[in-house]
Amino acid sequence: MSLPRLYPILDTAALDRAGVPLLEAAIGMIEAGAQILQLRHKGHFSRDLFETAAHLAVLCEQARIGLVVNDRVDMARLLNAHVHVGQDDLLPVFVRQLAGPDTIIGLSTHNKEQLLAANLEPVDYHALGPIFGTSSKENPDPAVGLASLREWRPLSHRPVVAIGGITLENAGQVLLAGADSVAVISGLIPPSPDRQSIRERTQEWLKAVTA
Repeated sequence: MSLPRLYPILDTAALDRAGVPLLEAAIGMIEAGAQILQLRHKGHFSRDLFETAAHLAVLCEQARIGLVVNDRVDMARLLNAHVHVGQDDLLPVFVRQLAGPDTIIGLSTHNKEQLLAANLEPVDYHALGPIFGTSSKENPDPAVGLASLREWRPLSHRPVVAIGGITLENAGQVLLAGADSVAVISGLIPPSPDRQSIRERTQEWLKAVTA
């Protein structure tokens, strides 16, 4: 598979802190030309959130872009979405059984050993990070760094999404080091965010990763 160069993540905690509704942020990103969106929610998946996620799934379907749900294969199935899991989530072999053969599955890795082991899993892409220090995760793993990304990238037999601390200023270096795509959370949320400013920021990112 091929991944878009920009992989926006709609992190509900980050959006709540910024005071921007999830759907407003999503619409801004879609209008800018994003080709994939991930919904990342670490808390209780309430009925209200599911209704919002269902609306998001319709928007992505209408725009003909991929929707990925972080961690929750059950919600992904209900939303007809793809799924991304981490090292402590349900094992990828069981995710594949539940999700079916046509669902795209991503797997997070944080070091050389996990990246090598991920080649044996029934997943479609590997995420590697944090590349740099990040504030979007509690107790993050040690930063990988550009040198290790460059060294480890050939070890992966799948497309690699780099994540963690990636900015407009360093995204080009991350791609040059071998990443197929860069995942971004807080970098897509400008000061005083709304639909228009998020659209404009996403357009900046799209230009930066295709330059």
